[in-house]
Parts: sequence; structure tokens; C-alpha cells
Amino acid sequence: MSKVHFSVQVRLVSDLERSKRYYADVLGCDVSDVWAVRDDFALGFKLIQAAKAEDVRPNPSGDNKMVPWDTYAYVETHEELDQLYEHFKARGAQFIQEPVLEHQDWGDWKDFVLIDPDRYAIAFGSGKKGS
Repeated sequence: MSKVHFSVQVRLVSDLERSKRYYADVLGCDVSDVWAVRDDFALGFKLIQAAKAEDVRPNPSGDNKMVPWDTYAYVETHEELDQLYEHFKARGAQFIQEPVLEHQDWGDWKDFVLIDPDRYAIAFGSGKKGS
């Protein structure tokens, strides 16, 4: 059976050039005509210009969730998550959730959520404290 090697999310955006700048400058993606990817497609988007701004519709919050998610990406450790947060913060990211540590029965989970210019919510999380 064939194997899927990576996937990307399609983002309908209100201003393609603005989104390309954001994904490059703030998220550190390699950006081409419509592609925005980083870390060998571990985080990947295909940016498509919307015909009308009202066609852009990020996800609403889910049941029992205060913060919406359009993308959820994982990093290995809490330390890497903190470094990523500081990196995005220094590049001007707007956050709708600062880093939060939650204690679960199976261990600790930490995550934060930022938004892009069209208010797509991109979450980053980790379940390991590290070394």
C-alpha cells in the first residue's frame, strides 16, 4: 500500500501577499507562490486567495473549548515549545492563548495558540518536560 509522506492544510486567505509575508516573517516558513512550509513539511500550508473576504472562515471554538484551533502542531519538549513561543513573540505574533501547562492523569501538557492575519488559530503543544 502507498504511504503518505506529508500533508498540508489549505488556507483560504483575504490577502495572499500579506499572508505570505506573515507565514515567512513570523512563523519562519519557506514561502513560494502559494506554499508556506517549515521543518520539512512538519508544518505546511497552501495559501489560496479568496474571491471575497467573507469567504475566509476560520474554525469557531469547539464544544468545551475556549480557544479555536485551525491547526495543531506538536514539538518534542516543553523547552522547545517555550523557545518556539519566544521566537514567535519576538517576530510579532499575536496570541489568543499564552503558554498554559495542564496536569493530566497521564502527564503534563503545555500549549499556546497564535492567530494569523485572517484569524486562523495555530496551536503548538508538547507533552514532555524534556531532560
